Amino acid sequence: MTDYFKIFVNGYSGYANYLWHEITNPNFHNYFYWLILVSAFFFLLEILMPWRKGQKTFRKDFWLDFFYMFFNFFLFSLIIYNAASDVFVNLFNNFIKFASGGFDLQAVNPLKTFPFWAILLIGFLVRDFVQWWVHRLLHRVPRLWEYHKVHHSVQEMGFAAHLRYHWMENVVYRFIEYIPLALLGIGLYDFFVIHIFTLAWGHYNHSNISINGKITGGILGLLIGFLVANSLLDINLLSNPNLLIKTTTIFISTLVGVFLFGPIMKFIFNSPEMHIWHHAENIPKGYKYGINFGITLAIWDYIFRTASIPKEGRDIKLGFEGVNEFPKKFINQNIHGFNK
Repeated sequence: MTDYFKIFVNGYSGYANYLWHEITNPNFHNYFYWLILVSAFFFLLEILMPWRKGQKTFRKDFWLDFFYMFFNFFLFSLIIYNAASDVFVNLFNNFIKFASGGFDLQAVNPLKTFPFWAILLIGFLVRDFVQWWVHRLLHRVPRLWEYHKVHHSVQEMGFAAHLRYHWMENVVYRFIEYIPLALLGIGLYDFFVIHIFTLAWGHYNHSNISINGKITGGILGLLIGFLVANSLLDINLLSNPNLLIKTTTIFISTLVGVFLFGPIMKFIFNSPEMHIWHHAENIPKGYKYGINFGITLAIWDYIFRTASIPKEGRDIKLGFEGVNEFPKKFINQNIHGFNK
């Protein structure tokens, strides 16, 4: 018999030790410093090339959103989520074993014969697709919308607004996305790589910047070229390349990104120009529950006809009806939704 109480207690102590190790041991597999690095990068871009030039660098609620970043990325896991999550994972796996007569979900990985890049790509697509539907659910179900209002209470957009959301969203997203990712056998390191990529793109979507698609396409091409040239992620297309071949590969891949991906980047990936309309106080007519639900990818919105960029949205009013009366303090925002 599984001792779920022991799992619950160990979840707290284990995560507390993990968090302390993250802070005291900087490395390339470290969530804590990746969050700081990614945030600093987009903060610098907002200073150097702001889209809304009249918006202050330390915009309205900047420090509130800054605290939300660390709370939702780390402290929430320590205080509330992690132990309960460990219990759920064990309950779910034990249920699968019981229902299937002994099938061990954690021991069987349907993607284990796939190359690493394919595992990451499939995991990313599945997770983003599931999150797109969850995001629509947050807008469509009245009780969930009350929680989601915290994220939409942002009235001046910036990178840190990405992680301003009610802690109940963590519960809803993780609960629903866990099952398909577990069935695929996505491991912790696979999830780490996916999560850092989506963290960076989420910061980009909320940033006070506007970047031409050719630039983002070039960056994507450069990244792919770097992976190919150095045979990373099991992409072994080159045999013992010298420095010239590596440099040429990266250069050609970057050009392909600029001219092939560039014109369609903003139809494939979400962008600040698209996501700003998701936060508009006045949604275009014909979209009762909102528009542009994409988390990282925009393709789901174009496929399911929820994409809309009626005009340049740089200076549109953000929020929702009654946003000025919405709680302004962190504690009040995070108990919002539990009252009648």
